[in-house]
Amino acid sequence: MAAVNVAHQLSLDLVLFVVADVPWQKVGNREISDAADRLAMVDLAVGGRSMLETSRIEIQRGGDSITAETVEALAPLYPGAELIVILGSDAAAGVGSWRRADDLRRLAKMAIIDRPGTTGERPPAGFVYEVVPCPLMDISSSDIRERVQAELPVDYTVPDDVLGYIESQRLYRP
Repeated sequence: MAAVNVAHQLSLDLVLFVVADVPWQKVGNREISDAADRLAMVDLAVGGRSMLETSRIEIQRGGDSITAETVEALAPLYPGAELIVILGSDAAAGVGSWRRADDLRRLAKMAIIDRPGTTGERPPAGFVYEVVPCPLMDISSSDIRERVQAELPVDYTVPDDVLGYIESQRLYRP
C-alpha cells in the first residue's frame, strides 16, 4: 500500500522492491530469513502490478546490503531517472548512521512514510526528502513473524499468495 501511495503521490513510473542479501543492521538482533525466501515473498506480493517490481540487485551483488552502493548500481540501469529511496519514518530517523550515509545523501532523494509510533521522525539535516501521506497501518514484519510463530492468524496482513508461501515453507515456525 505504501509503495502504491508513493508512486501515485510522486508520479513515479516504477517502484523497485530491493531485497537485501544481508541486512547488516538486523544481523545479530534476530534470526534473518533466507534471502531466497524473502525474494520469493516479495515476488508474490508485487506480482502483476505494472508499477511494482522486485529487484535482485543486492542478492546478486552479495554480502552486506548498503543502500548507497545499490543506488550507484541502479543509476546506469535507469539513465536520467531520479532515484528515490522509500523509507518508513522509523528507518529515516537512523539513516545518518547507515554505511556511506554521506554518499546516499548526495545520490538520492527520499520519500518518507510515517509509521504508527514513529510519526514525525525525519532524516538528519542535509538529506532531501518528501513526506508522503499514507494511511497508517500498524502492521510490521516482526508482528507477522511473531503471529505465525504463535500460530495466530495473519489473514489480511499479507497477500494470500505470500501467506501460502509462508505456510508451504513453514517459515517462522519454532
